[in-house]
Amino acid sequence: MMRLSRLGSWAALLSGMMIGLSGCHAKAALTPQQAEGKHLYDARCAHCHEFNDLALKKVPPNLHGVFSGATLPSGTPATDANVVRTVLSGRGMMPSFAGRFTDEQMAALLAYLHAGIR
Repeated sequence: MMRLSRLGSWAALLSGMMIGLSGCHAKAALTPQQAEGKHLYDARCAHCHEFNDLALKKVPPNLHGVFSGATLPSGTPATDANVVRTVLSGRGMMPSFAGRFTDEQMAALLAYLHAGIR
């Protein structure tokens, strides 16, 4: 009887810890496609658009939540086609990334940007 009571106490303690750890700091899980998009974003976009570790004088816009409004930072409608066009053709100080993304990679990057998650 004592053993069963002790096990019940441990189970309650562990259960409470799990609930506490999964509280307000939980992040939404990314799909495999979004995770690939995050990897591409981190490797090819974040240097300028998030960290500005190239020390650009004109800081490029942060792209997290880029699809949450009606327009992109450039003022064009927030559509997949306009993002693809900007990435592949460049815009202003942003260089062209033509030939650097496959169609699957571009779809993954768009999926990540649509998720609006950091």
